[in-house]
Parts: sequence; structure tokens; C-alpha cells
Amino acid sequence: MPRQTRKRLAWLDALRGLAALTVVFEHALAPLLPEVRLPVKAVFDPGWFGVMAFFLVSGYIVPASLERRASLRAFWISRLLRLYPLFGVAAAAMALLALLGWDDPHIWWRTRPVPLVLGHLTMLQNLLGMPNLLNVLWTLSYEMAFYLLLTAMFTLGVNRRSITGTLGFTAAALLGAGTLPVTLLSAGGSGRMLTVALVMTTLMMAGLAAAIRGSGAVRHAGAILIGLTVLTLLAVNQSYPGPWRGLLILATMFAGTALYRAEQRELSWRQAGWVALVPLAGIWLARADAGTQTATVAAWLTFAAGLALRHQKMPRVLTWLGLVSYSVYLLHALLLESVEWFWPEPLAVPLNLRIAALACVVALLLGLSALTWRFVEAPAQRLAKRLVARTPPDRKIEIGQPDAAQGRGSSSKADQTS
Repeated sequence: MPRQTRKRLAWLDALRGLAALTVVFEHALAPLLPEVRLPVKAVFDPGWFGVMAFFLVSGYIVPASLERRASLRAFWISRLLRLYPLFGVAAAAMALLALLGWDDPHIWWRTRPVPLVLGHLTMLQNLLGMPNLLNVLWTLSYEMAFYLLLTAMFTLGVNRRSITGTLGFTAAALLGAGTLPVTLLSAGGSGRMLTVALVMTTLMMAGLAAAIRGSGAVRHAGAILIGLTVLTLLAVNQSYPGPWRGLLILATMFAGTALYRAEQRELSWRQAGWVALVPLAGIWLARADAGTQTATVAAWLTFAAGLALRHQKMPRVLTWLGLVSYSVYLLHALLLESVEWFWPEPLAVPLNLRIAALACVVALLLGLSALTWRFVEAPAQRLAKRLVARTPPDRKIEIGQPDAAQGRGSSSKADQTS
């Protein structure tokens, strides 16, 4: 990546680094500092803060990378090689921990291995009513849903209607809270779960193939198929963290895109102000949970501060953490699973030893993340660039224009993918 490009995007890396650290802190509380876990989460949920910051960053930059290249092929090559290599390493490491007896996976991994493997291969396991192999993998299901919806919108030429997406998912979260079913399709036996996974995977793969390789009506039909499949899963088949939170996550990502468009002068800041309804809806929906409310507000304020300071020099430690944040996010769960196996009763361990263990975990995590970035993530991204350079252009697609209600502005291009 050109140095100037990295400098312009340093504020996004800094936000990722901060988000990764807060998620690590959240997950370290139970195995190492359980006495403070509930008091902390009662006033501020660090995990929710971290993932909401991550989703805002994804919403801000990922759609821009698709529009910059204007190629679904290039977009999916980049996305798959961004996510799957390290995903595979983390999954293999988790399987090794299970074989060693250091972790006890959900019983369905013994009784329903085929549907669970298929669900994880699509990264949509959380929308298919399946337990995650690693507890942190649930966020990747919403990332993948966002990518699929972007693909459908780009193909149909409505990809710039970010405010429409923001308000639509916000309204769905508000109206669906307490009424939308959970795992309606996948609930039942192993056979039913496998059938749903096979059907949904087939529909999405067929839709993607049509959108990428088809033309005219076939391409549009594929986009509609993708959109309907993903929206169905979001509406009736989510598991953790539940329907309204999942829908609000999609609203958050589309809000991040709207803020990007305002920053690039495709929208006015006044028009982009509609995104304020997203955190307001989150505060209302979490009215019985002060910790989630404060985390939501803090994530939005932190993102706003980063956006305001985007031209300033960012702390190098945070930008480096942002660079390796995906490794930090996936690998910390493995280390903490090991700690929990060694110390099943943390309150029986002296506090000073637990604090020392936390410091060791963080140091080891940063070292491992540096290694996986160098030997897994960076080579995969270099491969993606080579493959994209040899990728033939898509058939002509009319790139969508902003909503009439959003106004028109100068089109601009993102510098890189996230």
C-alpha cells in the first residue's frame, strides 16, 4: 500500500486498534478478573463498544473499495483473501485445543458436524442458528451479510442509497424488537439445520454467480436472490446477539457508509445527519441496559472524533494495532480459552498472579499477531492484489447515484479496502 494512502487512512487503523483492545479487555474479565466483570459491564460494555466501532469502520471503507474498482470479482477476491486465511488458522487452532482437551466445543460439533462446518465455511453460521466455533466469530456473519447486501445493491445500481439502508434497518430494528423470531428456520433437528444451510448456501452461491458472471436480467435476478436470502436470515433466523441488535448492526454499517459519502461530498453533512437516528435507536432499544447504552454512545463519539481528526497524525502504537487488529481479534479468544482451562476457578488464584497473567496474555497476543500478520495476512493480501490485477473486468454495470432526497455531489474513490 502506498505510504501516502496509509497515512490518510491512519485514523481508521487507530480506531481498529482501540476497538481490538477493548474487545480483548471484555473477554479477559471472565477468566481473569471475574469480580469486576459485572460492575464494569453494568456501566460500560467494552465488548459492544469494540464491535460497534469495528462495524462503523467497515461501513465507512468497505463499500468505497467496491465502488473504486467497480468490479464484483475484484471485490470478492479481496474480501475472501482478507478474511479466510486467518479464519482458517484460528479454526485449526481451536480444533487443536479441543483435541488437547483444553476446550469443550458445543455438543453439536459432535452430533451435527456437517451443517456446522458448512455454516462456518460461508461465515454465516450466526444467521443459520449455529454455535460459533470461536465466540468472536459471530461478528463475521454480519460482515458477510453486509458484503452480500452491498453486492446486491451494486448490481442493481442502488449502492449509493446509504441513507435509505441506514433508515430501513433502523426502522426494522425498532419495529422488530421483541416480535421477530429467533432461528425460526434452523430450529429443530440436525437434518433440518443441514437442509436450511444447504438451501441458503445454494441460493447465495447461485445469486453471486449470476451477479458476477451473468448479464442483464440474469445479473439482476441474482442480485435480488442474494438480497432476499440475506434479508430473510436477518429477519427470522438470527441467534446471538438477537434480532434488534443484528438489524442495528446493519444500520450502523450503512451509517458508516453515509458518513463516508458526506466526507467525500457525495452528500451534505446535513443530509448525513439522519444517521444520528441509529445510536438514538440503540439507546432506546437498550433502555434496560445502561452498559450497552453508554458503549453505543462512546463508539459513535469515538468514531466522530476519529473522523474530525482524520488529517492529524495518529499514535503509531494504535495504527500498528489497527494493522494487526484482525489477528488480535481472532487469536485473543484462543489464548483466553487456554487460561480458562488452566484456571477454571480464577477467584481461587491470587489477584497479583491474575494481573501478571493478563499482561503475559497481551504480550503473547501481540507477538502472535505480528507473526500471523507477516506470514498469513500480508501474503494473502499480496496474493489478492496479484489476482485482482489479472481479473477481467465485469460486464458493464451502471453505478448507482445518490437518492434524490440525499442530493447529488461529486463522486470520489476510496483509497483501499479495509
